[in-house]
Amino acid sequence: MNALSKPRIYLALVHYPVVNKNGETIASAVTNLDLHDIARAAKTYDVDVFYVVTPLADQKELAGKIVSHWTQGPGSEYNGSRKAALDLIRMEDSLESVKSHIAGRGEGYPKLVATSAGGWGDCIEFGRLRGILNAGEPYVLAFGTAWGLADSVLLSADFVLEPIAGKSGYNHLSVRCAAAIMLDRLLGTAR
Repeated sequence: MNALSKPRIYLALVHYPVVNKNGETIASAVTNLDLHDIARAAKTYDVDVFYVVTPLADQKELAGKIVSHWTQGPGSEYNGSRKAALDLIRMEDSLESVKSHIAGRGEGYPKLVATSAGGWGDCIEFGRLRGILNAGEPYVLAFGTAWGLADSVLLSADFVLEPIAGKSGYNHLSVRCAAAIMLDRLLGTAR
């Protein structure tokens, strides 16, 4: 890694467009556990912003209440570590608005790295992406909720990251577990 810069990686937890178990494009619900656990992983690996992507007003309101409790409400005094993590969360309507927000920060227009438990086309390997990230350009690492990102997101991505391979044929990690594993493989210090 360049001593003058850190990898500029942003996380996006996408709730639309994602697919259900039948492959239909849907909008999924925001969950409390995903917000807390992914924010904590993002803080651990020095991610600047964790975007929660949904166009649904009721889901934005729900997420806002959860985040507000821990960043401005009683939770902020109760648990300062949780506050620091949830302070990273920003709501956006779409991946395009995520990319625009990052560009508006003066960091350039980011490239999109999509994730897929089943793989998609020519996937980029963790080691190769880790090397690319060290160049200091901004990247959005997008995770799909429900049964994963819709094909439209995968087709528009600059890269699709290789899936996590376990020891068994079982392949249904929670998105928060997958995010933590991927962050460690991309930004962790262990080799």
